[in-house]
Amino acid sequence: MSPTLREDLRQTKPFATIYEEAHLNVARTSARLGDAVEDLLKDHGITGTQYNVLRILRGSEPDGLCRNALRDRMINRMPDMTRLLDRMEEAGLVTRSREREDRRMVLTRITARGLELLDELDAPIAANHEAQLGHLSSEELRSLIDLLTAVRNRA
Repeated sequence: MSPTLREDLRQTKPFATIYEEAHLNVARTSARLGDAVEDLLKDHGITGTQYNVLRILRGSEPDGLCRNALRDRMINRMPDMTRLLDRMEEAGLVTRSREREDRRMVLTRITARGLELLDELDAPIAANHEAQLGHLSSEELRSLIDLLTAVRNRA
């Protein structure tokens, strides 16, 4: 049998509330799933946050997105999006350009190099997701998605 969260954390006392236990279960599971993805991405020279930016920008092609629209679509909050985009632009993964109509608007787009990197990562990331979640049935996955959506919508 798989260890409970208390066993996994080597916690001897019970959780203060069932809400605390549920919250910590979500946080610990998220960390475990994310760590495996980060390890995979590290071999390709990018972080999970950079991967998230690239995926969002691929989906916004050919229009691109302004910094704030990109920030709002991120999975994790990103307080310094400008610095992140600076690093990604230096690495040749994104480009930024001012719009002619409104010079204040700077659009970010994925480069050919960024698209190639995502193409390389699509299969390994999909395999990682299946390895992590493939032991659950489709019905269990749908239930998990629905429960997490309900929690997220109230947070």
